[in-house]
Amino acid sequence: MAKETKVILTATVGELGQSGDVVTVKPGYARNYLIPQGLAFAWSKNAAAQIEQMQRARRAAALASREDAVAAKAQIEGSTVEIAAKVSESGKLFGGISAVDVAKALQEAGNAVDAKAITVPSIKTTGDFAATVKLHPEISANFTVKVVAA
Repeated sequence: MAKETKVILTATVGELGQSGDVVTVKPGYARNYLIPQGLAFAWSKNAAAQIEQMQRARRAAALASREDAVAAKAQIEGSTVEIAAKVSESGKLFGGISAVDVAKALQEAGNAVDAKAITVPSIKTTGDFAATVKLHPEISANFTVKVVAA
């Protein structure tokens, strides 16, 4: 049995790669996750044309989204997003603030951002926390999340 297998990604997969990349992974990961989820298909010598087409489409989309990312960075960079949460008497939150909550607060402020693109520390108390949102592979914006008692 092969120790590794090559697949072609059809979508961006975390730290693995972007659409159109040829990556080497464990056969079980490819067989049980990537291929059934539609995130990849098996590599073959005849797939070179498909790879080139996917990479061209990705480059065209990246050029268009880069301008949008620059505009969004100008709005988000250095801003403060305030989130009200239920707090105990000791100042700890009931639950916590996640990237999804931060994305909702950014959307209310007029900046639609994917929650998966937000990096925020574990927030379990009130206060100010630094956060980062990756708007484009080359562009990210830093902002502050302020958690207040509701």
